Amino acid sequence: MIGDRMKQLRGNRTQEDIASLIGVSRARYSHYENGRSEPDLVMLEKIADCYGVTIDELLGRTNISERTNTIIVAGQEINLSIEELQLFEELKKHPVLFHDLATDPERKIKELLKLYEMKKMLLEEDTTDYGDGFGELKD
Repeated sequence: MIGDRMKQLRGNRTQEDIASLIGVSRARYSHYENGRSEPDLVMLEKIADCYGVTIDELLGRTNISERTNTIIVAGQEINLSIEELQLFEELKKHPVLFHDLATDPERKIKELLKLYEMKKMLLEEDTTDYGDGFGELKD
């Protein structure tokens, strides 16, 4: 049951992505999803926190609610999906990105999340070889 829930919660992210977030190898995470081993209590807490669910929801004891997570920025509550919240937590490691949130923080947070996703998509699609970056110089 827990493996099925973990697969459901993982969505389109890779096992490698989630494994690195919770601090285990991809193989170990795969064993959890496929029922070959079971996480201990500490690991259950890490997995639940990673997905933004309770341990009861992770174990299938209660239904996973379709809820959003609320953050407070510049005194304003902003609702984010679990994926948006995880991305926001990652972006918080770069405080320079948040220099101008005093006016309309919700719009700016959502815009920042979209820009980050677009950048990621563009970098994945861009296979152009730019060489050493200087090109040919003409006199």
